[in-house]
This record gives sequence, C-alpha cells and structure tokens, in this order.
Amino acid sequence: MEMIILDDGMYQLVPVTTEMLKDVVLVAKVNCFELCEILRLKWTTYSQLLNAHIMHDGSGDFYGCICK
Repeated sequence: MEMIILDDGMYQLVPVTTEMLKDVVLVAKVNCFELCEILRLKWTTYSQLLNAHIMHDGSGDFYGCICK
C-alpha cells in the first residue's frame, strides 16, 4: 500500500510502513480503502481554506492510496 502525496506540483508515492501504523489499534478486519481512511485521519489535517488534507509533517497534500 502506498499513499499519494502532492508536493510542489508533483505526485509522490510514499510506502506505508509498520512504523506509520504503530499507534493504530484495529479491533476488526479492515480492507485497504478503510486503512487508507485511517491513515488520512491519523496523518493529516483538513484545511477548508485550501480544500485539502495537509500532511502533519509538511510533506504535502494527501490525495489517497494505492492498494496492491
């Protein structure tokens, strides 16, 4: 699974690692798209002014995930 991040007009694929999920506790089985939603909630903040989900670490705007 990879996250799609837009940074300075260029899309980047960021691999999801176990380190990114270390604080996430799953109480039921989730599919890839549900896990993408969990990552979005954990790693971004929504900006109404920009109408975008901004990554907390400043790496760009979250656009979604690619499920493999």
